[in-house]
Amino acid sequence: MAKINFTAGRVNGHSCTGTKSQAFIWDTGATGLGLRATPAGARTYIWQGKLDGATIRVSIGAAKDWSIDEARDEARRLTRLADSGKDPREERAEQLAAVSARRLEARRKDVTVDDAWKDYLVAHSHKWSERHYDDHVRLSREGGKEKKRGSGLTTAGPLASLMQMKLSELTADRVAAWLQVEAQSRPTNAEQSYRKLRAFIRWCSERPEYRGLVPTDAYTARTVRDSVPRPKAKSDCLQREQLEIWFESVRQIGNPIISAYLQGLLITGARREELAGLTWNDVDFRWRSLHVRDKVETETGRFIPLTPYLASLLLELKRLNETPPNTRMLARLETAGKPWKPSAWVFSSTRAADGKLAEPRIAHDKAQLAAGLPHTSLHGLRRSFGTLAEWVECPVGVVAQIQGHKPSALAEKHYRRRPIDLLRLWHDKIEAWMLEQAGIEFVAASAPPAMSAVG
Repeated sequence: MAKINFTAGRVNGHSCTGTKSQAFIWDTGATGLGLRATPAGARTYIWQGKLDGATIRVSIGAAKDWSIDEARDEARRLTRLADSGKDPREERAEQLAAVSARRLEARRKDVTVDDAWKDYLVAHSHKWSERHYDDHVRLSREGGKEKKRGSGLTTAGPLASLMQMKLSELTADRVAAWLQVEAQSRPTNAEQSYRKLRAFIRWCSERPEYRGLVPTDAYTARTVRDSVPRPKAKSDCLQREQLEIWFESVRQIGNPIISAYLQGLLITGARREELAGLTWNDVDFRWRSLHVRDKVETETGRFIPLTPYLASLLLELKRLNETPPNTRMLARLETAGKPWKPSAWVFSSTRAADGKLAEPRIAHDKAQLAAGLPHTSLHGLRRSFGTLAEWVECPVGVVAQIQGHKPSALAEKHYRRRPIDLLRLWHDKIEAWMLEQAGIEFVAASAPPAMSAVG
């Protein structure tokens, strides 16, 4: 190939004409240095040489960005690399990878807690219950927005003040200071937020895109652990003498679904989400059992007895659920493109987005207030079941298995697998005792033959 001495005029005057896709000129001042031109007018310095007997070509840079002397120096450097047996293309790829890694690391260090928090919620949304997911959203919301219910603005969650920080700024001192501030006004929420923040940081340490950004002692330092508020154990619980007035007030709630749900919480001792998530496929009226989505046994759930009185409440809900609305409402639904069909949920709600009962707490609080009862939360009804079961001298392990608690002793964990018939024997006694204390006269229907021996 013919060579010429590169000058500014020759470089600027080089062009690609005719039908060719590119045109080259080669320099006499540096081995392998060439100038490539394209029909679009672009001119680029290149280097061409031999490596292991094969011809290789490497782009140096645009002629407008490189002087002739700079291009010659780079061509000589590439020649020396090839002469030593190194591939200049691999060197270029390594350089580009290093630049990309530096840029990625810079972006990683700019990631905020909020950015990673959103990824954290998405990664766990299919594993968590709806309520657990909503708790994370509520504790981290920024606040200051119009309330959907009532007037005024929403309050920022305890975690909101951390969301705009960089992950790398989430130091032990920052976390301890945050806890001290939040513990003064809302200690229970602060403690819940700390536990959720701790799980979030652990998750970050396992993700390649966030690993190493949060200081290792962000939640383990003594200053942090000493700042975590210690909320008092909840003690709200119905007493034996309160059962009569509680049942009376709850049974008078106008919504039969909420009324049955609240009674079901007390009679089964189930968690509020477990009972609210019951579908009709989970209810076996013949063999009197309920299949509950368990917090502990997340994959298989657990089976608990369906006691006679609760079964009567659910049968009434099933009748109501399968009764179609009047003709006018049916026509209205058809017009709206929403043909009527029975709900799949046992405790259904036409107002909730997912079709199941979402907020029975308000009706429960009103019923207690009207009856003059001390406040008992929905979880307090679960606590009440475990406490009241002692009146019939029910074995602690039976109560724990019905409620879905983890086994608390070696024998319970490895040697106790009580069949549902045995659970039903005791569960029926607990329900019957509750109804007796409440003054409710209830005669159970005859049991199926296979269960008559345990009834």
